[in-house]
Amino acid sequence: MKKLFWFGCLGLLLFEAATVYFIMPMPGSQRINSIDAAYFLYQWRWVFRGLFAIMIFIGLARGNWRRKWALIVPLIILAGVIYMTNFTMAADAMFKQPQMIVLANATENKVDSNRLVIGVTINGEAKAYPIRFLGYHHHVQDVIGGQPILVTYCTVCRTGRVFEPIINGKKETFRLVGMDHFNAMLEDAGTKSWWQQATGKAVAGKLKGQQLPEVLSIQTSMNKWLELHPESKILQADSVYISSYDTTLKYESGTSKSKLTGTDSLSWKDKSWVIGVKSASERKAYDWNQLKKERIIHDKLDNTSLAVVLAADNRSFFAFELPAPDAKLLLINDTLHLNNKHFRIDGKGIDTSYSLKPLQAYQEFWHSWQTFNPGTKRY
Repeated sequence: MKKLFWFGCLGLLLFEAATVYFIMPMPGSQRINSIDAAYFLYQWRWVFRGLFAIMIFIGLARGNWRRKWALIVPLIILAGVIYMTNFTMAADAMFKQPQMIVLANATENKVDSNRLVIGVTINGEAKAYPIRFLGYHHHVQDVIGGQPILVTYCTVCRTGRVFEPIINGKKETFRLVGMDHFNAMLEDAGTKSWWQQATGKAVAGKLKGQQLPEVLSIQTSMNKWLELHPESKILQADSVYISSYDTTLKYESGTSKSKLTGTDSLSWKDKSWVIGVKSASERKAYDWNQLKKERIIHDKLDNTSLAVVLAADNRSFFAFELPAPDAKLLLINDTLHLNNKHFRIDGKGIDTSYSLKPLQAYQEFWHSWQTFNPGTKRY
């Protein structure tokens, strides 16, 4: 019976450690395909816990112990591990959701104008979500132009994505549950399925294989966003989490040397920046360093002509589908020129009612883009 006690303690300790190891950035954990094992442990967690607890109880009650009081030491250690893995190291315990969504107009805005934002425009309403806040919260739910949206960001992948939080026709809420291949993973409250932040795809649970509809978004500097959308509302800091937000510009500017979130200034390294663009059947990555030199890159994707454009601030970027195979944009002082017509840097016509068709483009780390876009091509 003594062995039963020790097997129960060891089993419960290893189980609790495994539930965290597989879905958090620990040595080796994010480089293996462990999502199915992680979800299995999560789905049956109370069965495993109950089984090991019964083993501990029986061993404790029926074992021939000389100093039963001494067993309090391993039990305290076990309780400490359980507390740490469930209340300290759990993703949603480390990164909490804002208690209030506070938005301000340009006049009342208190966010530094040098910050990067994820901008969304729906039905004539524009809102901007600073990466400084998204990087901590990982996801924020809001409504724009009457449409619910889920604004997400993963600092380890440098991926900003916006989705409709609609599952089977019903608005859903989410929580941060962990990571998969270094990418943030969310769980919906209804079915407890796990969703990849970089793709919006359910990778485990009842809805495995389903996809959240994506909402067009752009990443710009705050200055550029307000220049293009002076009427925009901007997400403000939640005062409860002020101390948790990044106080420097190192991450956003690419000068951070953090192992997980730092940037490699060279091209085509794991932590190098790329601009990713995808079509129905093709994926392509564009080197950020090359874009900074050329300002405009013309290319084709699925036989569709496109252009990737970098603004003068070296931070705001845009992508467009071009109206003709041989069309070439000219960029002068953040104004685009095409066939004697002029367009804003975001493609909106200045002296024409016609606007360039925007393409969804993402700035992210090269390791992330090639992981979640297998078969991607390099420009």
